[in-house]
Amino acid sequence: MRVKDLILIRLRGVLTPAEERLTKTPQGRELIKKLRMELIENTRNLLEKIIFDITQVKVKGLHTDISTRSGERIIVFTLEENLEKLTNT
Repeated sequence: MRVKDLILIRLRGVLTPAEERLTKTPQGRELIKKLRMELIENTRNLLEKIIFDITQVKVKGLHTDISTRSGERIIVFTLEENLEKLTNT
């Protein structure tokens, strides 16, 4: 199955040394997740503009999660149009 209206971004090694220390406790892991979510929400307009500038397609939604165990972050942008259809013309 191919999903044609998504952009998937996978980032590795996104935790700072201080955040890596915080991952040792459940409270620290929760704090990292909350802080990183706040950062995404505060820069969402900028991220959506960057995606639009590259694709010329508006972002419909943004979903993200960070693993405090692996230091990996996944960001998924859902788009208002089929990106593959636009690039095949």
